[in-house]
Amino acid sequence: MTRFSLYFFISLVTALPSCTGGDRWKMAAEIEQSIKTTSFPADTFNIADFGAVADDTSFLNTKAIEAAIQKCNGNGGGVVYVPSGSWTTGPVTLLSNVNLHISEKATLLFSTDYDLYLPPVLTRWEGMDCYNIHPLVYAIDASNIALTGKGTIDGQASNEVWWWMNGNPDYGWREGMNSQKISGRLQLLGHEQNQTPVEERRFGLEGALRPQLVNFNNCNTVLIEDLTLKNSPFWVIHPVRTDNFILRGVTIISAGPNSDGCDPESCNGVLIENCFFDTGDDCIAIKSGRNNDGRRWSIPSQNIIVRNCRMADGHGGVVIGSEISGGFSNLFVEDCEMDSPELLRVIRIKTSDCRGGVIENVNVRNVKVGKCSEAVLKINLMYEPREECKRGFPPFVRNVTLENVTSQESQYGIYIIGLDESVNVSDITLRNCSFNGVQQGTSITGAERVKVNKVFITGQVRKCAARVEHAQIRQGLLYFEGACAEGHLA
Repeated sequence: MTRFSLYFFISLVTALPSCTGGDRWKMAAEIEQSIKTTSFPADTFNIADFGAVADDTSFLNTKAIEAAIQKCNGNGGGVVYVPSGSWTTGPVTLLSNVNLHISEKATLLFSTDYDLYLPPVLTRWEGMDCYNIHPLVYAIDASNIALTGKGTIDGQASNEVWWWMNGNPDYGWREGMNSQKISGRLQLLGHEQNQTPVEERRFGLEGALRPQLVNFNNCNTVLIEDLTLKNSPFWVIHPVRTDNFILRGVTIISAGPNSDGCDPESCNGVLIENCFFDTGDDCIAIKSGRNNDGRRWSIPSQNIIVRNCRMADGHGGVVIGSEISGGFSNLFVEDCEMDSPELLRVIRIKTSDCRGGVIENVNVRNVKVGKCSEAVLKINLMYEPREECKRGFPPFVRNVTLENVTSQESQYGIYIIGLDESVNVSDITLRNCSFNGVQQGTSITGAERVKVNKVFITGQVRKCAARVEHAQIRQGLLYFEGACAEGHLA
């Protein structure tokens, strides 16, 4: 592959045909209309009527909440009501046709006693199937379920509780303590590579594989609305093989390691709207299984809409990967705002030749970005190059379009890291975008048919220069033309 550097201005491309993207966004409307919504009987089951006690951290309400959920489910469904107050509990398992409603002045406070979260249950951890520590809120094989209300779900995770298991001294780990890095994670990665039967992949507290705050496994027709979710041990919201999933008006605040905000995995029909994310990892990360496990299921994520959301801290605003072996298609992101010095990227695609799969039809429009520390658009096909895995499964990324995206400060505007041996990134289009305060310009390698139309990338000191490093440029495929106001090259 030819490698070289070019320095030039990026302004206006007149050679590209105009396209409004109306057909693509018409698909988004059709996807939204197809998503099934929850519906519950009016019957209400107050947890206080089942023996729950508020504002007493020494009293566990686990059995009372479980009894209310079972009664509600057995009566054909309805609302399990959590009134005002702080209600300490162990893990909660939702059943079909149950809406767990946490009222405005109520907090569901999860105990820090690890033993309560045993025995392990079937879940997926970093894209790998296993039996692991019970998620704080869990459902399996359920339909028509909801978490609603203006209250709070607090996992109480901190450097003293759960987060230290990551193995990072910044989160409380010290020599002599167990951690996922020296225990369960390596074992699970080995199980995934060897395709050990899932029944034999069992991890308790010794595995240090922290549980999700909310995990729905093989469910259908799910709503999470209006709540505040905070201090998660691990990923905050993780629906797996869960179709017709709506996340609306939710505030997610969790600064711990791997505190992804919402990670739909192998899901079809997802709407995420009017939410706020302030996380220790990706705000939204779309997944479809890791390596052999993802290929074994071969269930893609698809048809996902993200709109009117705000992102603060996070490794990425809207992300695809890295556990994406089942593939992904049809993402629609619009009318979002992102801004934080701790936000690394805006739109991020991360994968590798361990993963394989096809990622296609990513559509983004009308996104306003203040500051992000690395790139507005980053596509990386060489993520985690030191991962021990069977390789030879090249991923493909194609048909990515950004329109009307503006940012005020970043290191790169466009940052694409393709493969060395083949060109597997194609048809990347940016239109009517403005990236200001860009420190390093643009870096592209291993991509073809990268097109920009009315895209302005400016430096921090009123410079209009941008840089493309190590780009594979083929005649008629990569378009950067025009001039800035000064009308000359740098």
